[in-house]
Amino acid sequence: MKSGFVSIIGRPNVGKSTLLNAIIGEKVAITADKPQTTRNRIRGIYNEKGIQIVFIDTPGIARPRNKLGAYMTDQALTTFEEVDVILFVVDEMLGSRGGDQFILERLRESKTPKLLAINKMDRMGPEEYKKIYDEYERTGVFSEIFGVSALKGDNVAILLDALKGLVPEGPAYFPEGVFTDLPERFLAGEIIREKMLHYLRDEVPHGVAIEIEAFAEKPNMTEISAVIYTEKKTHKGIIIGKDGHTLKGIGKSARLELEALLGARVHLGLWVKVKENWRDNGRILGALGYRE
Repeated sequence: MKSGFVSIIGRPNVGKSTLLNAIIGEKVAITADKPQTTRNRIRGIYNEKGIQIVFIDTPGIARPRNKLGAYMTDQALTTFEEVDVILFVVDEMLGSRGGDQFILERLRESKTPKLLAINKMDRMGPEEYKKIYDEYERTGVFSEIFGVSALKGDNVAILLDALKGLVPEGPAYFPEGVFTDLPERFLAGEIIREKMLHYLRDEVPHGVAIEIEAFAEKPNMTEISAVIYTEKKTHKGIIIGKDGHTLKGIGKSARLELEALLGARVHLGLWVKVKENWRDNGRILGALGYRE
């Protein structure tokens, strides 16, 4: 039996969560075309006969602007020496945007085996891909470099085969058929937040947090009550929308996905409350699950 842990790291919005979902074959992490979608470490579990790999999808590494940002960066960096393999995901030239050079320097200091995935190949031509490949190859940091399209699934299986070859012998940490160790309550909050990322304009979703106040499984239905916290009163109005239409759309979209996840009818109640500057309030961050 082979088993091990792989940390997926990179800047915000390079497609780490999409890649994790493509590898696992199940939706483990929420995705959106906005940076810093992932806030916590998300664990996805890949199983096949004789091998188990626990993937850790980390928040995008960026310069922190508040306590939440510092928490997210720490969540990513502290995995470097806790795993068997580090998978660094990029989507453009080194230094095109802030963060890659910072991550690269931290990787140089780590003795953990490292692979590079150049994601979003479907959006770049051969010459652009070769430039990115050559630039990272010259760093000498990575044992192998792969070009993938997480969205389309291109070369994901090849990357997975390489990862299988790097994990050591070990026990199965989770039962067969389990694809994440995250509780359904947590997944419910993440699904609601994902729908907000899709429904709302850029500045609003990153100032929101979801607290699941009640999660009750009954014979014919699962009842979920959730509070959406936002930092600004003006954002509360945007989230609710005219005549409540935006909040209703978020709720319906989240409910349908939750019903598919849970295999049961769901009654979802959403409320919106203002907690000013919650991203810089350590007590509130702890209460919402963002703990050291």
